[in-house]
Amino acid sequence: MAVAVRRSLKFLLRPTSKQAAALAACLEDHRTLYNAALEHRRTAYAKAAVSVRYGEQSAELKHIRADDAGGQGRWSFSSQQATLRRLDKAFRAFFDRVKAGRTPGFPRFKGRGWFDSVEWPKDGDGCRWDSQPEHPTATYVRLQGIGHVRVHQHRPVKGRVKTISVKREGSRWYVVLSCDDVPVEPLSATGAVAGIDLGVAWLVTTSDGEHVANPRHLAVTAERLATAQRDLARKKRGSDRRRKAVARVAALHAKVRRQRLDHAHKAALALVHAYDVIVHEELRIASMTRSASGTIEAPGRNVSAKAGLNRSILDAGWGVFLTVLAHKAESAGRELIAVNPANTSRTCARCGHGAKENRLTQAEFACTACGHAAHADVNAAVNILRAGLALRQAAEAA
Repeated sequence: MAVAVRRSLKFLLRPTSKQAAALAACLEDHRTLYNAALEHRRTAYAKAAVSVRYGEQSAELKHIRADDAGGQGRWSFSSQQATLRRLDKAFRAFFDRVKAGRTPGFPRFKGRGWFDSVEWPKDGDGCRWDSQPEHPTATYVRLQGIGHVRVHQHRPVKGRVKTISVKREGSRWYVVLSCDDVPVEPLSATGAVAGIDLGVAWLVTTSDGEHVANPRHLAVTAERLATAQRDLARKKRGSDRRRKAVARVAALHAKVRRQRLDHAHKAALALVHAYDVIVHEELRIASMTRSASGTIEAPGRNVSAKAGLNRSILDAGWGVFLTVLAHKAESAGRELIAVNPANTSRTCARCGHGAKENRLTQAEFACTACGHAAHADVNAAVNILRAGLALRQAAEAA
């Protein structure tokens, strides 16, 4: 029986100037709809203690579109329903956080720079992928109210296109396809297994002693970014010059994001080609990068050092890498195991003795019990592999 998965594909759009203006208008109208629906919910609860649900707001769309045929009426009904579902999802997440006792964070109104995507929930309903299949060289996506927009399709689309989204990143436009029934294409077995340790000096270190470089894309761009941000700080709010300065800062961040994602894809691909089983640490990156500043009454210690470490961790892009690795392992038929990282960096991979004195520096490991010496990250990766294989064996025996 063939195994199939769901995958998302992202392609650069090449709209004409008229289409780019229409895409911007589409985002703006959907942002307005989102904010109006949020205000409706807030007012209904504040004035009459009534909770408004998605179904009620969706039913009102027909009247909204009829009253504003040249505005809201231009766009796909289904895409507007998706925007209302987006708000409903934000409210459900808010109430889930309240029940869990976490900081709730009430849903906010979306400013002009905080609403950059629109979704069409079904291919063929207000949108159509590959809308001009007879074209010999180019691919197009048709979007209601915008037209046939050219797509830079750099890879084939497999499976069945289910949803289509348009996303704005700086001055660029992208189309994102969510595809069902994408066939898994297993790679040939290698017979090799590996544990991997994620770090700052090296992005990945394997239990075989191989290192994958950490390019530190944000650090490389830091000087240019600081200059752009200082220039932005001097601009008057609402001015054309400030908008251009904002665009320059956003473009630099977008470039770093693309570089980081590209490196993650290449590193993950090399791992799934080399190993049948890959064991990694189950990291809670949000907790690891939490600020150490504390409060006025109880200020934190070593705040500058912790802030620098947080920047280095986020610049390494561990979360991006692990997400990409999970997708590639699934598609390649490889096994991925996550283990508790506790004490893997201070436990001797030879004798099992654990002590903080074992790790002399960031790179050096020397066991105080048996004298075993190794690169600290390689020692940790061996421990991670051992823990993963033990979990795998226990699962098979159960």
